This record gives sequence, structure tokens and C-alpha cells, in this order.
Amino acid sequence: MHTLLDLRGAIPAFIHVSDGKLGDVNVLDILPIEAGAFYIMDRGYLDFARLFKLHQSGAFFVTRAKRGMNARRVYSSATDRATGVICDQRIALNGFYVRRDYPEHLRRVKFKDPESGKTLVFLTNNMTLPPLTIAALYKSRWQVELFFKWIKQHLRIKRFLATSENAVKTQIWCAVSTYVLIAIVKKELHLDASLYTCLQILSVSIFEKTQLSCALQPDRSQITPLPVNNQLILFDF
Repeated sequence: MHTLLDLRGAIPAFIHVSDGKLGDVNVLDILPIEAGAFYIMDRGYLDFARLFKLHQSGAFFVTRAKRGMNARRVYSSATDRATGVICDQRIALNGFYVRRDYPEHLRRVKFKDPESGKTLVFLTNNMTLPPLTIAALYKSRWQVELFFKWIKQHLRIKRFLATSENAVKTQIWCAVSTYVLIAIVKKELHLDASLYTCLQILSVSIFEKTQLSCALQPDRSQITPLPVNNQLILFDF
């Protein structure tokens, strides 16, 4: 299930269900591109010809560089290593084929994560954002991992009712639609409860004649303790 997640609401903006033989990078050929948007992806989508098409469409991308990438430094910007940014460079690709696929300059940001201690190298076509923002954008990619984790844990498909392509896709789309509907309700009602809590409440109250705004609101009723001075005296001392 190849998914493009809109981080503004943690809701899938594009889903393509394949037979498992379709490589992740091939999904860039059918992905609807929105000019001005940022597309955050891991190294599995590093294909310079496809990234250049995305660049020509007016969109931005942030991905990670692979080891041994053949490129030369064109320009280096001053950085503060205390922030974790090791270098912020403008680079050009070497090699006949990769230079033909992406003939323009790229930006390379090398960042050491203070939490994990890992050193990450990011590639982007955005030349204006601060390097820490580029690192933060890539970190937000973890939301798509959380989305799949939520789907697998809370919308488990224990077995397929049928094995045809239409039947399998129908069950998958039902699970995704459930997630999206709950996410919309949570946002519209400004609920603080997690998606899992909302799902559990709806699963036990789906046939009750109760408004969603009432069913999903937290129970604020509390037992008021009796004042100490009103307690009856049972024994005389």
C-alpha cells in the first residue's frame, strides 16, 4: 500500500495498492504532484531522473543520500556545528548518466542527530530554508511510519473474506476509510483523545442513539466528597 500522507492532518492524500512487485520508486511516476509542496521520502525513492521531474513541476523534495554518491562540492555555506549541522553545501552530480538525469545543482545537508548520535546526509532541491528546517522536515517523515503502525495494530485484517483482487482491495480500503473518518471526527470536534481511544468508543457505541460530540467527550463527572464537618458522630467519647 503505497501511501502519500498529508502531514497537515495525518490523513492519506494518495494511496495505490499494488501486487507487491511494484518498486516504491515507481510510484513517483503516478504520484500527483502539487507545486510548492514538500515531498519527504527515504532513500528507496532516490532516483535522480524522477526527482528532476518533480523539481520541474515546481515541488520540493527532501530525501537521504546513499553512501558513495558521486558528487562534487560547488559552494559551502557557513554553519554552526553546535546545532548539529555539520555542513550545508551546494553540489553537482558527477558521472554522465546521473548528470544527464539531474543536470542542476542539489543541496546537501549533513546533520548529526543529538538524540541518536547518528549522522544523516539529506538531499533537497530547496536552497533557501535553514538547514535545521530541512532536518526537521525529514524527521516528520516518521509520521507515515506511525500511520502504518496504527493501521496494523488497530485495524487488523485477521483474514480476507475472499482472495480476488477486488475483495482484497475492498477490505484494505474499508480499513483506511475507517481511519480517515475517525481522524476527521477528531479534528472537527477538537478532541484531545487519541485515534485509538475514539475508535474504541465508537466500536461499542455505534448502534446507540447518541451524538458523536457527546459520545466522544471525556466524562468529567466526579463524586463530590462530603464535607468533613457534616459527618455524623456515631459514638460519644
